[in-house]
Amino acid sequence: MKINKNIKQGITLLVFSIVLNSCNEYIQEDAYSDVTSETFLNEDNADQLVVGVYTATRATYRNHSYKFEGTDIFTAKNELFSFNSTNDYTNFVAPETNGVWSSNYNVVAKANTAINRFENQISWSDNNLDAKAYGIAQARALRALAFFNLTVQYGGVDLGLEEPLSIRNDYTRSTEEATYSLIISELEAAIPNLEDEPETGRFSKRAAQHLLSEVYLTRAYKSFAGSNDFQTAADLAVQAIGSYDIRSQSFAQVFDYDNQVNPEILFAAQWENNEFTEDRNNNKHSLFMYGVQELPGVSRANQYGVSDGSQMMTPYFYSLFEDNDTREDATIHRVLYADEDAAWGDDTIVPGDTVVYFPKQALDLTELTDKLERYWVYQPDQYLYGKPADITGVNYLYSTGLFTHFPIMKKFDDEVYFDQNGGARDTFIFRVAGTHLLAAEAFLGAGNTAQGLFHLNRVRERATGVADHYSTIDLDDILVENALELAGEDNRWAVLKRMGKLEERINSYNPHVIDHGAFDSSKHLLRPIPTREIALSPNTMVQNPNY
Repeated sequence: MKINKNIKQGITLLVFSIVLNSCNEYIQEDAYSDVTSETFLNEDNADQLVVGVYTATRATYRNHSYKFEGTDIFTAKNELFSFNSTNDYTNFVAPETNGVWSSNYNVVAKANTAINRFENQISWSDNNLDAKAYGIAQARALRALAFFNLTVQYGGVDLGLEEPLSIRNDYTRSTEEATYSLIISELEAAIPNLEDEPETGRFSKRAAQHLLSEVYLTRAYKSFAGSNDFQTAADLAVQAIGSYDIRSQSFAQVFDYDNQVNPEILFAAQWENNEFTEDRNNNKHSLFMYGVQELPGVSRANQYGVSDGSQMMTPYFYSLFEDNDTREDATIHRVLYADEDAAWGDDTIVPGDTVVYFPKQALDLTELTDKLERYWVYQPDQYLYGKPADITGVNYLYSTGLFTHFPIMKKFDDEVYFDQNGGARDTFIFRVAGTHLLAAEAFLGAGNTAQGLFHLNRVRERATGVADHYSTIDLDDILVENALELAGEDNRWAVLKRMGKLEERINSYNPHVIDHGAFDSSKHLLRPIPTREIALSPNTMVQNPNY
């Protein structure tokens, strides 16, 4: 079952006006209009406020560039010589607005409102005090998630916890240390009142333990780290894993479209196939792909989607898959198929025909020439950008193909979409395989390499069947496994930054950075505060260094 979380704000504060289908499988919102929060809210419908926080949280996972571009496994979907400030850090200046900032602060605002109303406006009967505590715990946990998303990108941020009731011009950034302290206190206060097995879509106790593990792990690398942060992170990760064995289902099963609600998923941003645009508006299917709809025999309504976003995987990413790693087939498309009739030169294309093939190993000239009679073939050293030299006499000339080409992402494929948007597949935010990788890193930091190896090898074993692939462990091993397991899910930029590996690895593996990158560790380890926020509070809000 899914939680359906569709809330609209009207002109009047906290007016709810969305009518949802009648279905007992979903948490629903009733329809109200022309009522204020003072006359509307009571203990029977107060949960609508919490549902609104979930809706806002979902929107934060439609912002992608800061998570992926400018890393070792993702780069810009452009020619090698092209410039993209978030990827190669050249001319990276503060934008007027930014979706990461605004969407996460929208979560904070809604959570603040929910908590204030739960605590100060609604009259709770004695038999509903547990519901009050549970609602507040969910709002606090989601607020902590939003603050964590903000601090990993921007450093210290404004920590206002009051319900927004007026326009302010005195927003003030807290220190990074204080931001982490607040996030930790919020989660520690929330966990006792969260449920072990809540309604699908709700933030569970284990999801909060996963998040708190990541917070402690991130702080463990800071100058203001606590002496036991690595061990605390490890212990929390073990608690979040619980008794679940990731080997109970394959990687492919985890990403089966019909298995989106499964025991590996600790928390997901949920989308739903219904008539409401807000509920069916995931865009993940359109990322990490090129314009396949421009290929002959591939319609705009094809099975893959319509390309959006500026990210693509790097050649380094593709090189990580070993022959026995079953994740490869579930993660990327090495073959693209036609879905409509078309003609290309002397060839007739029908639905189901191969249009493009990306071999894992380079083909020799004889085999390549043969296949180019029937479809395009791009060798491993031809992924990403540019048109290779034509092979004389074949039907599929490279000069007539697309400029950008690479094995596109598969694990986010949707069955419902409208061009770049309109997707209904859930976005996984925390899953247990990722928790194992947090545990591996935390145990390594705490000096317990045996336990670190156990958790790292458990992830690898599910993919390959080999129980002891790693005999030693270091941060680079964890980064390899993180890339293979969590590409496009985890915030790769934040992981590299946390480990102190960002500059090293982009200079080694990001082709645009290698060609003309301008990364400056005194500047680019923090994102610029949007200029609109500076203008809103000119006497109190300060920009990050060197922007």
